[in-house]
Amino acid sequence: MKITPEQARIQNRRLVLRTIYEEGNISRAQIARVTKLTRPTVSDVVAELIDEGLVEEVGLAESSGGRRGMLLRVLDDSRHLIGLDLGRGDFRGAVINLRGVIRNQIELPLASKDGEAALALVYDLIDQLIETTDRPLLGIGIGAPGPVDVMKGVMHHAVNLNWRNIPLRDLLQERYKLPVHMANDCQVAAMAEYTFGNSVKSSKNLIVINIGYGVGAGIIINNQLVYGSPLGAGEIGHVVVAEGGQRCTCGNFGCLETLASSRAIILRAQDLIKKNPKSKINETIESPDEITLDVICKALNSDDELAQQIINEVGRSLGIAAANLVGVLGSCRILLAGSVTCFDEKLLVVIREEMNKHVLSLTAQNSEIGRASLGSNIVLLGASALLLPEELGVF
Repeated sequence: MKITPEQARIQNRRLVLRTIYEEGNISRAQIARVTKLTRPTVSDVVAELIDEGLVEEVGLAESSGGRRGMLLRVLDDSRHLIGLDLGRGDFRGAVINLRGVIRNQIELPLASKDGEAALALVYDLIDQLIETTDRPLLGIGIGAPGPVDVMKGVMHHAVNLNWRNIPLRDLLQERYKLPVHMANDCQVAAMAEYTFGNSVKSSKNLIVINIGYGVGAGIIINNQLVYGSPLGAGEIGHVVVAEGGQRCTCGNFGCLETLASSRAIILRAQDLIKKNPKSKINETIESPDEITLDVICKALNSDDELAQQIINEVGRSLGIAAANLVGVLGSCRILLAGSVTCFDEKLLVVIREEMNKHVLSLTAQNSEIGRASLGSNIVLLGASALLLPEELGVF
């Protein structure tokens, strides 16, 4: 199918902008060589981007014997992005620049709000964020709890918020007259690591397993975030990994979430501590109700046997899940994000060992298991990163 001149113009613009964004300081001639576009086309697009304040000239390139070209770069703060994390108990939002630098951040307590009151809190959060920036806004990105129909912009079921089939995208676009893009919090975590993370991009598929109150995965294949058709990709928290295990909130028994989520880890520690009073976990608490992941982590770092037992159990369940992912997708780069990253290499070692037992050795050897680089802001950053490919063609 032949594209129209307008479609060609948009494609060329996106290609040129993406090249400047990815390459850093680069001349028009270099852009033409990289993109295979003609020099007049590149010059026209660059002029347009400079007029819009997205790109600036930064000086002459080093001489290679001929005429020195003028170098170009993207102005990182020429546009700002709003990223929302609605899946952490309280609502968090940030104003973020085109390189993932957080310029302003706000957190509003959710308390017992749900339904319409929770929606009003989202509006309040966005209103406050907009007031903190004087730059043009590219749009609003959302990391949402629970299943999201990305195509329709609908949150199907957020249990803690008492939201069912909420057309959140349409509500926000109508109110703010800005583009809105959304996905579930685990999917945007993968988008954050792919776009802004410290890891060098590779040809391997990327999976980010995000662990907190629940467990889920974000999957990027061939530079594209996988949502499912229309939803459900990465819902590994509700895959059964222990037959006859504990009942999950979804109704099944032995789901990954019943073994590897933060609440599952704490519940397991509370149960085991009653039978193991000499554990170092007891040294910093007065009752099992005071156990947190941080308490378990400190005990683990002090070589506490009970803490190591708990982490071994968690690692084995995650290793089985990782093996299933690798078995379907082939060799992958798997990164752990969320609250369990405090267990660091001691958990990663167990995951690697267990994965190796359940998948072809060659596939396992060519897979990587590590830790995500963006910490507690990974969902905020990933929500904002949704806007870059959709609105600018940058990824």
